[in-house]
Amino acid sequence: MAPTPVHFFSHGSTMMLGEESESADYWKRCGDEALRRGVKGVIMMGAHWDAEGDRIEVATNPDPKKSPVAYVHPDKYRNYKLNPDLTTAERCIKMLRTQGFNVDGNPSFDWIHDTYLILIRMFPHGCPPTVLISMNARFDPHFHMKVGATLRPLRHDGYLLIGSGGAVHNLYRNRWAPMLRYLDNFAMETPPEGWALEFRQSVEDALTQNSGPRLRRAMTRLMKHPQFRDAHATDDHFMAGLFVAGAAGDPEDEGTFATLEAETWELTNMCNSQFTIGTWA
Repeated sequence: MAPTPVHFFSHGSTMMLGEESESADYWKRCGDEALRRGVKGVIMMGAHWDAEGDRIEVATNPDPKKSPVAYVHPDKYRNYKLNPDLTTAERCIKMLRTQGFNVDGNPSFDWIHDTYLILIRMFPHGCPPTVLISMNARFDPHFHMKVGATLRPLRHDGYLLIGSGGAVHNLYRNRWAPMLRYLDNFAMETPPEGWALEFRQSVEDALTQNSGPRLRRAMTRLMKHPQFRDAHATDDHFMAGLFVAGAAGDPEDEGTFATLEAETWELTNMCNSQFTIGTWA
C-alpha cells in the first residue's frame, strides 16, 4: 500500500491537554482521518524519554500508568485507557537490531504526557495500538534520523509515524507569569522575541521547502542554526523532528513536501507548529 503520512507535532506545555486551541483541533482531524482510513496503529517518538549510552528502548509495559500532568485536571486524562501494541513493539525491536541499533524493550516504562497528550487529542474515544520509541541521550541528529528511516517501512503497512516534540521549545525563555498567576498559557502580553520568530520560520522553511533526502539534510542543518540554542535550550524536543525526517525523507518521498497545518503560540516564546508530510492515498 502507499505510505501513510508522517506528523511532526509540537505538543507544547501540559496545558495543551486542558485548553482548546487550533493545534488541538488539527490533532483531532488527523486522528479522525486515520481512523477513517483504517490505521493499524501508531509508532511515536516523544521528547521526554531517552536511554543512556548508545542505547534506545521500546516500551513493552503491558499495563503502563500515566505520569501526572501539571496544571490539568485529572479528569482530562486519568480515565483514558492506553493501548500498548506489544506485538508491533517486538517487530520494531527486530527491525532496529537488524540495522545495528543497541535496542531492548522496557517492560516497566510508564507513559508521559508528551505522547499520551497527543493520543488523547487525536483519538479521544479510544487509543489505537501504539508503540513508543525512546530517544538516545546523546541526541545525535543522524542517529535519530536513522531510527525514523529504519521504521519507515511500517508506513507501507498502515502504521502512522509521529514525532512529538517542539518547533520552538525553550522552557527557560518562556514567560510563565500569566500561566502561573491566571492559568492562561495563551496570554501574549508582548510579541514573541526575535530569536523565536527567526527559528520558527527556519523550521517551516526546512520542512515545507525540502523533500526526500534534502529534507533530512535541512533538518540536520537546523541544529547549527545561529538561534538553535535560543530556541532549544536542550536538544530533546528537536529529536522528534529528526525522527520524522528519517521516516519521510527517503528517495521515494522526493516531491512530497510538509505542510504547516496549525500553530499555537504559548507562554509568549513557545511556538507549537503542527506539520504533516504526505497524505492518505
